[in-house]
Amino acid sequence: MVLSALVALTASAAPVLHVQPGQARPGDAVLIAVSGSAVMPEGTLGATPLSFVPCPLGACAFLGLGVEHPAGELPVEVVVAGERSWVLRGSIDVLPANFPKRQLKVSRRFTSPSRKDQQRSARDSAAFADAFDRDFEALLPVDGFGWPRPPVITAPFGDLRLLNGKKKSQHFGVDLDGETGAPIYASADGDVVLVRDCFASGNTVLVHHGARVFTAYFHLSAFEVAQGQQVKRGDRLGRVGKTGRVTGPHLHFGAKIDGRWVDPLSLLRLDLEAPATRSSR
Repeated sequence: MVLSALVALTASAAPVLHVQPGQARPGDAVLIAVSGSAVMPEGTLGATPLSFVPCPLGACAFLGLGVEHPAGELPVEVVVAGERSWVLRGSIDVLPANFPKRQLKVSRRFTSPSRKDQQRSARDSAAFADAFDRDFEALLPVDGFGWPRPPVITAPFGDLRLLNGKKKSQHFGVDLDGETGAPIYASADGDVVLVRDCFASGNTVLVHHGARVFTAYFHLSAFEVAQGQQVKRGDRLGRVGKTGRVTGPHLHFGAKIDGRWVDPLSLLRLDLEAPATRSSR
């Protein structure tokens, strides 16, 4: 196992647990990190096992809280086994979700798709599944995640939607305002794992950042990267558009962690260099 990113420490010193954020909403990204360990730790967030990978902090595990996660205290327990074993404990206070509601009018084609469009959507789903099928690799970003374009938010994560007054859905991303043709940039270092014209999300780019952490960019008018390309934070991915199921030009910015869509703004708030520490030994 590659441990080059772990922080070297003498055997007599205690590792340190870092939990971000101290307070979270359902749908938020969560970072559990251990610095000062020469081995990969093991642990749980509530009843969910943690999968640690090397990262700039030492060892990191990323998770996403479900949008229906109940409010209350969520315990963290991590075990570091070596010449001396340590049990590190912390917690996250989960707040009520309080997601907003909105009504949207879209083309009937998207609420009652034809057989051809249904088949296209099925092919899109298979392509997404293949793109998301990645191992728990070391985290690539060293300075966190940034905005893919100026942060003028037109629709937040999690809002509950009625499409044409009937079909209910939930918004698993953040819509950022922009004119057609405006540039879109990579939120962080990573590998481009999907470049595709999709039925609902339109022209789509997915970037894997390691640790099964992905960012998504939907409805582009043009691509400026190719599948398999490595990108750095701030590299141009494409341009704002209105392809797919949209009511106007914008960027749908999403984030997915180990199979669960999370609020991308919560991912941007995680500090990969000096996180707030909530731990006890």
